[in-house]
Amino acid sequence: MFAAWAGYVLDGFDFVLITLVLTEIADEFDLGTVQSASLVSGAFITRWLGGALLGAMGDRYGRKAAMIASILLYSLGTFGCGFAWGYTSLFVFRLLIGMGMAGEYSASATYVLESWPVRLRNRASGFLISGYAFGTVIAAEVYQWVVPSLGWRWMFWIGVLPVLVALWVRRALPEADDWAEDVGEAGVKPNPFRPLFATRRLTAVNTVLTVAATVALFCVFTPVGADLVPELSLLAAACLIAFAAQLGGRRGWVLYVALMATVFCAFLYSWPIQALLPTYLKTELGYSPSQVTDVMYYAGFGTMLGCWLAGFTGDRFGTRKAYALTLAGSLALIFPVFAVQNSLVGLGVLLFFMLALSQGISGLLPKYIAGHFPTRTRAASLGFVYNVGRTAGSA
Repeated sequence: MFAAWAGYVLDGFDFVLITLVLTEIADEFDLGTVQSASLVSGAFITRWLGGALLGAMGDRYGRKAAMIASILLYSLGTFGCGFAWGYTSLFVFRLLIGMGMAGEYSASATYVLESWPVRLRNRASGFLISGYAFGTVIAAEVYQWVVPSLGWRWMFWIGVLPVLVALWVRRALPEADDWAEDVGEAGVKPNPFRPLFATRRLTAVNTVLTVAATVALFCVFTPVGADLVPELSLLAAACLIAFAAQLGGRRGWVLYVALMATVFCAFLYSWPIQALLPTYLKTELGYSPSQVTDVMYYAGFGTMLGCWLAGFTGDRFGTRKAYALTLAGSLALIFPVFAVQNSLVGLGVLLFFMLALSQGISGLLPKYIAGHFPTRTRAASLGFVYNVGRTAGSA
């Protein structure tokens, strides 16, 4: 649990770095608002692919191997961002980060859930996801000490530290219980995406769909497709739903699409805060780096508390009921949060409670989604469904 949680802490740390230094990067590379924001969302171009491929790796070779590969991928991508010489190079490194973080979500979630008793898995899910929020708090603290004196590049160079966690995981940890019993001992390596490549014709069609989805998402998340975002989004969605239909088959495709829609809606309400809160604080409210750090504390600890509470309420009242009720409660806080102009403490307190209810409840998503799939295809299905929905919601 601690190993996977640490991976999530560093996942959150690495991902939020770009949001904290976005204004500094925009100034150095002379970027506009849309171009700057595309550096944050650019990671989503490859998330669906990373979630699927690294998830399949977890199903085939074990959860631990996929977790190690994911941590190495996003760590090295973050380290590379520190050497970026312009918008394009920074964008390419963000693509690597997206693939690694997508794999980390499915690998760590399945690793923990399959090692905990069934009756406590909502709790395990909530504790695990709280690591991401704690990582954002650490990043905010590092930001106020590092960037004013050393510049924004050092934030990314520090982000290579997760490699040490990957080495420790490889050396010290056993395999997840469920996978070891159901797959490892059977000696048969599953291939979750076999239905996509069963014949030459299917292989050709699905290769075209993969390229089309990737190109469409690239255009959506960069200024290249600024005038065609709705049309390109629909094209990408059609390609990804086609994959879901094949993976789920006649009986299961509705489940795939419904879970993707659930995550899609979750990110419609959570992504603006996750991605652009520091930019909002610096540009709209004129906050200094130390004030941004203070507000990020409120936001991060609110999300952490929400994840913990979500786990307990999910085990006590059921996953679906806990998810729906807390999310509905968060609606009352949205307008007050963005009405506050001159009170740092007031804004922080409101953000704390809003994120505890709205983003904290995302701690239940790994358990809720993973519970719909068998062990042999769980990581790949979770990685694909979650990251497709997340990509769509961030568009």
